[in-house]
Amino acid sequence: MKKVILTLALLVVATPAALADGKSYAPIRDKITKTECSACHMAFPAGLLPAASWKKIMLNLSDHFGEDATLDEKTTKHITNYFIKKSDKGKFRNPALRITELRWFVNEHNHEVSRKAKKKAGTMSNCKACHSGADRGYFDDD
Repeated sequence: MKKVILTLALLVVATPAALADGKSYAPIRDKITKTECSACHMAFPAGLLPAASWKKIMLNLSDHFGEDATLDEKTTKHITNYFIKKSDKGKFRNPALRITELRWFVNEHNHEVSRKAKKKAGTMSNCKACHSGADRGYFDDD
């Protein structure tokens, strides 16, 4: 019984590190993608959304969530290809455009995030307010 409890405890502790090292939630390492995306907001890991979502986002940069984020054609193509290559490969009927609208995100954050933490973040898309590179490697800045 002690071995079972110890194993479960280790899984709980190791899970964030495992996710951080996995392809799905790997931080953006591509210099062009990281530079352009983080110029206005946190550069979200590509694996947080499926390829279809990234395609839709990148096809409409002139209205990027209410802002004009238009880039030249070469840069847009480079970033689009990066996101598609590193995206979540799951099957989605109606891919979301906002990470904060994904079922796993809503389930994870609406039950676990305190009002104090939500106030600190200001917006649910401000992941770094609660998740630093030290505790969730997929949001680090290097």
